[in-house]
Amino acid sequence: MTVKIAIIGDLFMLPSAFETAIRAVCPNGVEIRSRQDAWPDLPMEHGYAVEGMDGLKEYFGTADDVVEFIGDAQILVTHLAPMSRGMFARLPDLRMIAVSRGGPVNIDMAAARAHGVRVVNTPGRNSTAVAEFTLGAILSETRRIRAGHEALRAGEWRGDLYRADVTGRELSEMTVGVIGYGAIGSRVVRLLRAFGTKVLVCDPYVQLSEADARDPEISHVDLETVLTESDIVSMHARVTEETRGMMDSDAFARMKPDAIFINTARGPLCDYEALYEALVSGQIAGAMLETFSVEPAPADWPLLQLPNVTLTPHIAGASVRTVTYAAEQAAEEVRRYLAGESPRNPC
Repeated sequence: MTVKIAIIGDLFMLPSAFETAIRAVCPNGVEIRSRQDAWPDLPMEHGYAVEGMDGLKEYFGTADDVVEFIGDAQILVTHLAPMSRGMFARLPDLRMIAVSRGGPVNIDMAAARAHGVRVVNTPGRNSTAVAEFTLGAILSETRRIRAGHEALRAGEWRGDLYRADVTGRELSEMTVGVIGYGAIGSRVVRLLRAFGTKVLVCDPYVQLSEADARDPEISHVDLETVLTESDIVSMHARVTEETRGMMDSDAFARMKPDAIFINTARGPLCDYEALYEALVSGQIAGAMLETFSVEPAPADWPLLQLPNVTLTPHIAGASVRTVTYAAEQAAEEVRRYLAGESPRNPC
């Protein structure tokens, strides 16, 4: 029997990447139809304001369009397409969804279970990309790359950046605090080891890897130690009720006045009003922000106006390898489903 697969990709997770990966491991017995949505050229839905899409976020597409495209397919492979409770009820043939992201926040998981639909994801798809980006962010701030670039663009030659009291410091003489030691945080630690950096890891739910535990420059410590002793504090924790807003005014007050705050994780981890006050008052020296509490960031957002902040539009996880790796993971899950094997990454 031919199995029908519906692929809903976009301008990042290309449907052609999904199809190529699937056909490489499932060359026979599948019928594939693909659709390419306009994200990221057009924004996704971030909240819960759309009627009938309760509990979903970070998705792209409307219920009617997605249901019509999936039709009688047994398998959906997607990046951002939504699947609400009402949509599951309209798709009786659907048996599996592969979501090419770390968390299937665009899927109503309770509804999927109720309808007997297997949902799998691709954890760690962009771990290396975000870890490398984090190192780039750290170097941009510590070695005054942003400051030099902005000055030259403005027609100013900042020879003062060579002054001993102005120039940057090397990672080999600095302490970096890493909050969260999951797939991304642990990779950041691994990269920092190559620079000879002293690293303080804060994550009460995991232990250091054997290699990191043996390294005398890497320590597993509490949050207080990270905040008070780090020259750089880098966020890599998941958003939970425990971590939401953990970087508040009290946390910034505990940091060194010459410390730099890096957030390549999630916006809700940080109280951005408190960060603004810390930066304006000189409580901390600078920040690099990749994610925000509201996206896109409003044009009149005060943090956009500060000279000691570098900002990027949530692109840390965007790399060509992220696309191919996520597609390969999704394709392997499809192969396992068709072969009657257990999923590798069930949600």
